Amino acid sequence: MTDHGLENALEDVKLAVDLIYLLESNEVDPRIALSALNMVKQDLERKIREDSPNSDSSSE
Repeated sequence: MTDHGLENALEDVKLAVDLIYLLESNEVDPRIALSALNMVKQDLERKIREDSPNSDSSSE
């Protein structure tokens, strides 16, 4: 990332910029990108729930 305006940006902003660049430079259709990002979001949310110390993965 060469843009000096992003040097002090938050890590999530830097990642978002990188992801946008990756998608645009590979000419990914925005609808496909959104669908894929939704899958990624769901997967990451599941991982966060599983890693949470308050989560009860054996709820029987």
